[in-house]
Amino acid sequence: MSPAFPMLTVLSMFYYICLRRQARTATRGEQMTNRRAIESNRTLPIDVELVQYAKEVLDFSSHYGSENSMSYTMWNLAGTPNVYPSSGDFTQTAVFRTYGTWWEMCPSSRAHFTRTPPDFHSQDYVELAFEEQVYPTAIRVLETYHPGAVVRILACSASPYSQNLPAEVRWETLWSEPPSKVNSPQARQFMPSIKQINFPTNLIRLEMNSSLLDYYTELDAVVLHGLRERPVLSRNTSLIDMNDLGDDEDEERNNCTMDSLNKQFSAAGFREWTTNGYFDKLPYELIQLILSHLTVPDLCRLSQTSKLLYQHCCDPLQYIHLSLQPYWARINDTALEHLQSRCILVQWLNLSWTGNRGTISLSAFSRFMKVCGSELVRLELSCGHFLNEACLEVIAEACLNLQELNLSSCDKLPPQAFNHISKLHNLTRLILYRTKVEQTALLSILNFCSELQHLSLGSCVMIEDYDTVASMMGAKCKKLRTLDLWRCKNITENGIAELATGCPLLEELDLGWCPTLQSSTGCFAKLASKLPNLQKLFLTANRSVCDSDIEELAANCTSLRQLDILGTRMVSPASLRKLLESCKELSLLDVSFCSQIDNRVVLELNANFPNVLIKKSFTQ
Repeated sequence: MSPAFPMLTVLSMFYYICLRRQARTATRGEQMTNRRAIESNRTLPIDVELVQYAKEVLDFSSHYGSENSMSYTMWNLAGTPNVYPSSGDFTQTAVFRTYGTWWEMCPSSRAHFTRTPPDFHSQDYVELAFEEQVYPTAIRVLETYHPGAVVRILACSASPYSQNLPAEVRWETLWSEPPSKVNSPQARQFMPSIKQINFPTNLIRLEMNSSLLDYYTELDAVVLHGLRERPVLSRNTSLIDMNDLGDDEDEERNNCTMDSLNKQFSAAGFREWTTNGYFDKLPYELIQLILSHLTVPDLCRLSQTSKLLYQHCCDPLQYIHLSLQPYWARINDTALEHLQSRCILVQWLNLSWTGNRGTISLSAFSRFMKVCGSELVRLELSCGHFLNEACLEVIAEACLNLQELNLSSCDKLPPQAFNHISKLHNLTRLILYRTKVEQTALLSILNFCSELQHLSLGSCVMIEDYDTVASMMGAKCKKLRTLDLWRCKNITENGIAELATGCPLLEELDLGWCPTLQSSTGCFAKLASKLPNLQKLFLTANRSVCDSDIEELAANCTSLRQLDILGTRMVSPASLRKLLESCKELSLLDVSFCSQIDNRVVLELNANFPNVLIKKSFTQ
């Protein structure tokens, strides 16, 4: 055959692809995500672009502020800007609870789930409602301090102001990128190029990753630009973008998501293969090891290739550790039902962020836990707003081996639901951050769960007497290693004395924004003398912390690695030098708004102790 024929064949195939794409321009044009193509081909809109600030903050995973005030809370994202274009640390902004990797470098840190998709970077989120549904043309995020945390922006098809939920709630990603380092902490308007979607929305979700930030990110407002009517594309969309030729394959691959678990894990419809090639020669265990590196959607796809691989992909050993959080938008009753038979051996299960807006029912969750809960050791349910008392009752009955339970920001759970947790006698870790747990239920938990090593009660505002709670901890929780009492409103020196005496193994203690603690009572000095293993101590915003407290830490807590004394007026540079000289492992020291520690002192300390990151925020 002449050498020209292969070239003609290739050209013919290319011409065929072009014709095929041109023939289906009408549907293809709606799905194109290339912003340049859309912008160049869009005709004039039939109505004027609408610009809206967020009307309401509907949901969020965490915030720095209190549940009873507006300072540093997510609720500051509603309405017009309070701070922008100013830069700096302002209480009128929205601030998430963490930044950097410091919370992963302390005793309370948790092991990561394997099989997390490489494109899932989200750590926090906030959902915002706008007045009118529009087809988005732009999103602007006004960041006023340490920008760069936004990693994904999504739009929802359901209106939060509609009386009835639609049969299907769709979330569409408008933009996403891995976290990136922004060199300047100054304010900016962040306006990424977003994808055009085929439904109007007034519900926008920002997902955040603060791991590369040097300090807390602060957001001031979010602006939604959009058209009331769907944008019309001109005939020029029939022109072919050379960069778009591979999208058919991408679409087919992306369609194999958790949305179609019921189809992909069906055993029907396989071709009869006489052999499985070289896979027949591989040991079963080796194939299992290879498949253990795949994400859940990849297992779905692979299971459709042959009966042998279907058998491997459905083996319960592949689901010992299962995180469904990256697929929160697609997990529903059907997905749980089809995963059920494969999760009978699951030990770690992450359902955080899933099930909201009716996508997971009580009956489906209960069935799943009854079948799959017997081997569970770790259960993550952060921001699971579908949970109710019956759900916790099922967990308490079905998950008797449970050691770790995360109910962070499950703020819809009624107070009486937490009574069931006391039946989980093997608990070593319990996270109740931003929940409505009350004192009676908490005392019962502490009484019966004496194996607790890690306990988070941050922003639990319904506990009336933290001194009584601390006394119970000191009496019953002798193995306690980490304790988060962030924004605990009423603990006093008496409760601190009970903790210091009864929990000598404490390595991490967060007493940030606890206004009833006073250094003059000797409570901080007692902590330092009784808890020599302390590695992390947050005394954030306690104005009474003084030089004698710092000197006690320097003398007794030489393993200290993280210390936050933001806002104190009583600490001098001399006591900080003693601390830095004694605590050789110290890596984080926050002296923001410490009136005696100015920028000159920070520069001097940085020069003399280069291994310590000394934080000093500013207000412009």
